[in-house]
Amino acid sequence: MKSKARVIAFYLPQYYPIPENDEWWGKGFTEWTNVGKAKPLFRGHYQPHVPADLGYYDLRLPIIREQQAEMAKEAGIEGFCYWHYWFGNGRTLLTEVFDDVLHSGKPDFPFCLGWANHDWSRRTWNNSEAMHKNVDLMIQEYPGEHDYINHFYSVLPAFKDPRYITVDGKPLFYIYAAAAVPDLQTFMDIWRKLALENGLKGIHFVGQSTGWAKNADIVLKKGVDAVVSEVFWKTEAKIDGKMIRLLKAKLMQYFPMLSPVRKYKYKDIIRNLYSDYEKKENVYPIILPNWDRSPRAGKRAVVYTDCEPKYFRKNVQEALNIVKEKAPEHRIIFLKSWNEWGEGNHVEPDLKYGHGYLDALKEVIF
Repeated sequence: MKSKARVIAFYLPQYYPIPENDEWWGKGFTEWTNVGKAKPLFRGHYQPHVPADLGYYDLRLPIIREQQAEMAKEAGIEGFCYWHYWFGNGRTLLTEVFDDVLHSGKPDFPFCLGWANHDWSRRTWNNSEAMHKNVDLMIQEYPGEHDYINHFYSVLPAFKDPRYITVDGKPLFYIYAAAAVPDLQTFMDIWRKLALENGLKGIHFVGQSTGWAKNADIVLKKGVDAVVSEVFWKTEAKIDGKMIRLLKAKLMQYFPMLSPVRKYKYKDIIRNLYSDYEKKENVYPIILPNWDRSPRAGKRAVVYTDCEPKYFRKNVQEALNIVKEKAPEHRIIFLKSWNEWGEGNHVEPDLKYGHGYLDALKEVIF
């Protein structure tokens, strides 16, 4: 069967101990540490999310990655977008899983890379720090052209892998915070030049923006080939009213112990998620099965309630309607996410819904 769209799922290559997390959080810390100890924050709050088929896995095990790929393929997902951490000056984290995928040739399942170009702070991974002063752990830096060249050559073997996802014959490279790169045009010019010199047709840069549609236009004007407009803040503001949404954020920032958990009905979120803007050829929509960042953020989290596969099915159908008139190569939909368990944002099976989200995707996409 052929999918009606190109669904690419964001994939967190974590879930195994690394020396840095051992130092920051204690021996053996992984995302599962937060997931397993999550607790309900209000009546009816669905926590903790307990993984079903694969259990609390270790992503260093090839058999787990093979099973993930099989489930994704069966559900109509074209490939995974592995988050890639390059902090500048050659500093990287969480490379072991993707490096093994690349060098072993397994699983035989398409992939691309997404540059997660953001700082890591104490609040990035652990909710026990949510009420304390934030501390930077890894700072994202942009040292300039020499670093951009080194960065390119570090990912060139991936670009040349036959499994790498392409658009119009060019490897797709996703930039999480495109507007944060101070000299983005220089970065892209260097990479496009090096791509041609190394036998590639170029690079298909996809930049992410947040908030209002005008922010996506700003990213597009910086020269990316396409943009993903992550509009959840805008959607929440549309539900609350912009001033109320800002007020909630400020109250949580300055009076976290007194502020109620910021929660929204999932049905309201997906009802307000898209506009005609996403119908543009170079704008790729996001589908969202669920969202609950409380395992990482505690009371600071935004929680979408009553997330169920039957509503996710509607979200997928709306996204499919958005892209159906585009050229086949550009019928791209990003799935947020495959396995962000610490953000309550996953389609991997859990004990409550089983394969419900994967089945909902499969019903619509084939």
